[in-house]
Amino acid sequence: MSTPPESGLQALQPPGWPLPKGYANGYAGTGRLVVVGGQIGWDETGRFPAADLVGQARQALCNIVAVLNEAGARPEHVARLTWYVTDIAEYRSSLRALGQAYREVMGTHFPAMTLVQVVALVEPEAWVEIEATAIIPPESSS
Repeated sequence: MSTPPESGLQALQPPGWPLPKGYANGYAGTGRLVVVGGQIGWDETGRFPAADLVGQARQALCNIVAVLNEAGARPEHVARLTWYVTDIAEYRSSLRALGQAYREVMGTHFPAMTLVQVVALVEPEAWVEIEATAIIPPESSS
């Protein structure tokens, strides 16, 4: 698990713990905090371009990146993601495709992550909602 030095984040890996795959146990950082509310798989017009979990997750991540950009942040500044999915079995069976979609949008930076199955989301068409917390290092902040 590597963190780009320009991210300003330090991965937290307790000694002897197995290395997590696709996420981190935790991150520490100093700088400007950016909190991104839950993003779902709709586009800027409020329409869902995809009707499946993977497509909606990709769009939700793109939406997170758009909000991060407003603060001058990039995906490598994300310290934590929380995923809410309506179907954990669908998530588990889509791991390979979700990983590919994640890397296409977020690169190879894997923050601390939590995944929770929920009964439903506010938008009936939504399969996933993702929220993010980023830390922009002082030298990157305006």
